[in-house]
Amino acid sequence: MSPLSKGLIFDMDGTLFQTERILEVSLEETFNHLKDRGEWHEETPLQKYREIMGVPLPTVWKTLLPNHSDHQRKEIDAYFLEKLIINIQKGKGALYPQVEEVLEALHKEGHSLYIASNGLIDYLRAIVEYYRLDRWVTETFSIEQIDSLDKTDLVAAIKEKYNFEQGIVVGDRLSDIHAAKKNGLTSVGCRFDFAQEDELAKADHVIDDFSALNQVIREIEKMYV
Repeated sequence: MSPLSKGLIFDMDGTLFQTERILEVSLEETFNHLKDRGEWHEETPLQKYREIMGVPLPTVWKTLLPNHSDHQRKEIDAYFLEKLIINIQKGKGALYPQVEEVLEALHKEGHSLYIASNGLIDYLRAIVEYYRLDRWVTETFSIEQIDSLDKTDLVAAIKEKYNFEQGIVVGDRLSDIHAAKKNGLTSVGCRFDFAQEDELAKADHVIDDFSALNQVIREIEKMYV
């Protein structure tokens, strides 16, 4: 069995799931709702959201709605989450090309796969259920499950629960790369929709499409032999 068989951890948004497919429509619906309530009078800040994509949602709403109260932000957060889930269930989202094939192959090879995401539990459940990712993924972890809202701590919790020391964190943002390094794991950066080159430069390996992951994992495994 591979030495990495208990340590393949994947980010969700911008890594497995093409969040942008549902992001724009859900954000538009949310800010139209705000406009209807007289609480927003500008364009939907889609570009600003793309720039901060991957941070926990409380940080998102503090950035997009700096002049709103915490109570208003929580209301909008709940509304946005509802719209995201509806759009997932309508099939408006998509996994990245080759994700299903690669996950299936890794699972057949004996790897145990996990998801560690800054997304909320209900949102992640909707994606996992719609695409039946639990065919291959052992467990999906949400940032909601830890108090710190820090992905490093979330990855540490996965390591502790499943008792592995070696492994890989696959993700598109700096939080994924830091989570790998601070937990003694190897980082694989994904040069996908939300990735930034200055962040990817800190990863141990970088892939341009998901199908390249198999070869990268084989290269990493050789280092552990």
